[in-house]
Amino acid sequence: MRLILLGPPGAGKGTQAQRLVEKHGIPQLSTGDMLRAAVQAGTEVGKRAKAVMDAGELVSDTIVNAIVAERIDQADCARGFILDGYPRTLVQADAVESMLLERGIGLDTVIELVVDDRALVGRIVKRADDAKAAGQPVRKDDNPAVFEERLREYYKKTAPLTGYYYAKGKLKTVDGMASIDAVTAEIEAVVVAAAKAR
Repeated sequence: MRLILLGPPGAGKGTQAQRLVEKHGIPQLSTGDMLRAAVQAGTEVGKRAKAVMDAGELVSDTIVNAIVAERIDQADCARGFILDGYPRTLVQADAVESMLLERGIGLDTVIELVVDDRALVGRIVKRADDAKAAGQPVRKDDNPAVFEERLREYYKKTAPLTGYYYAKGKLKTVDGMASIDAVTAEIEAVVVAAAKAR
């Protein structure tokens, strides 16, 4: 099962990806984790990424795409994987299409967690308050102003992917405002239907 989780920051993609990992035994591929792993392993593309990051610059699409391509060739991805936080742009979506085509595999489904933006800001404030109350550090992006900037960035660059995947007949939407368990159940129904349609 190869799938992509889409949705704005705070929509619950990370939580749902973890549940899919536990249930289906396929890895969650997050670009941040993949970049760190490639740098640590000292792979060719990891060295390129490290040089860019050490210079304080953003890692280019070319490097990110190469890291994803390298990662999906690893043994634990043979049965499938979950892409979370990638692709972020239409250029990256085209790159995913090409890398899967080169390997003779396809994408099973793209699941968009549909949420209410105002409620998301409330979620972020609550998450920050809960962290403070528990004596834990508050995530840097759990600040409403920072979060709203990330939200704008998402709508500018990533939201167009919904149309891209809808046109390919791959997009399924799930109500991200439901309870965590209800969202999990809805995602599971999508995954099961996609597996049957293979």
